[in-house]
Order: sequence, then C-alpha cells, then structure tokens
Amino acid sequence: AKSDPQGYGFHSGYFYSFWSDNSRGSVIYNNLENGTYKSQWTNIGNWVGGKGWNPGGPKIVEYNGTWSGKNVNSYLALYGWTRNPLIEYYVVESFGSYNPSQGSRKGSITTDGSTYNLFQSTRTNQPSIEGRKTFQQFWSIRQNQRVGGTINMTAHFKAYEQYVGKLGTHDYMILGTEGYGSSGSSHITV
Repeated sequence: AKSDPQGYGFHSGYFYSFWSDNSRGSVIYNNLENGTYKSQWTNIGNWVGGKGWNPGGPKIVEYNGTWSGKNVNSYLALYGWTRNPLIEYYVVESFGSYNPSQGSRKGSITTDGSTYNLFQSTRTNQPSIEGRKTFQQFWSIRQNQRVGGTINMTAHFKAYEQYVGKLGTHDYMILGTEGYGSSGSSHITV
C-alpha cells in the first residue's frame, strides 16, 4: 500500500493533516471518502494525522472506527490549534502504554459519559502550525476510554477557558491518531 503524501489540506469535504518526524520506521496514511481515513505505522518515531475541520471550534463531533493502539504508545484524540495565543489542545479519547497527562492538573469536567481530567503543559521551541515556537498545550484526558462516540467541544472549550487558560482564534481540528515509538493502525470516520 502507498501512503498519501505528508501535508494538509482538504479532501472530500474535510480538512486533513498528516505529519511525521521521519526519524525512523514508516507510516502509511490514506484519506478515504468523506470524513474517513486509515493509517498503519511500523516502528515509527512520531507521527500524527487525521481528518476534521478548518477552522475547528465549539461543535459536537461524532466519530467511530477502530484503533489498535491500546498496548503501545499511541493516542486517539480530537486534536487542534488556536492562534493568538498559540495553543495546541488534545481531547484524548484513548491512549495506550503512555498516559499523556504529564502536565499541571487543572481540574476536571464530566461530559459525554465520562470524567475528563484537565492538564496544561508547556512546549519549548517545538514544531507548531507557526514553525518552531514555545506554546501551551491543553489536555482533556478521558477516564472511561473509548473508540467512537460524541465529543461536545463546546464543553471542553468552556472548561479550558474556566480552568486552564485563554484560547485564541481557531485553526484546524482533527480526530487524529498519534503514534510514538510504536506500531499500530487506525480506521476512523468523523
């Protein structure tokens, strides 16, 4: 199978983004019809990709599919950015061997059938949608992990503003798969 090229844009009415650090291993990412994509990665350094919207924002996101990352270092997350301030946010629906909640605990919210714990961390001189920058990450980590369901982003963005920090102008927002030092696969529809 052949991968679509790395990059971002619109495909079949949805925004997509596909990035890898190209440090080792391989990833095959394919945009499929409408809001569907599939991925397979092998011994990868770090990659993330998925489909969604540009701009993102406070919408109700419904998604379904499969994700094989339960026992390896991988996330399935609604992932996006704002500008001014530059914020990278993750609503983590499922994670594998590594729990990404490493930052400062900022409380929790309950929505869509689970508690989500909120965290904030700082990325220093790291890749962003504006090149290498120092920026904040906002995290919502779902306790009752799942693959598929409804994500009320209005609730998450309100919680960020209340407990974590100010958001900027919405850039893209994707239901992304991320792999780090691992192998796995996903097939997701938004």
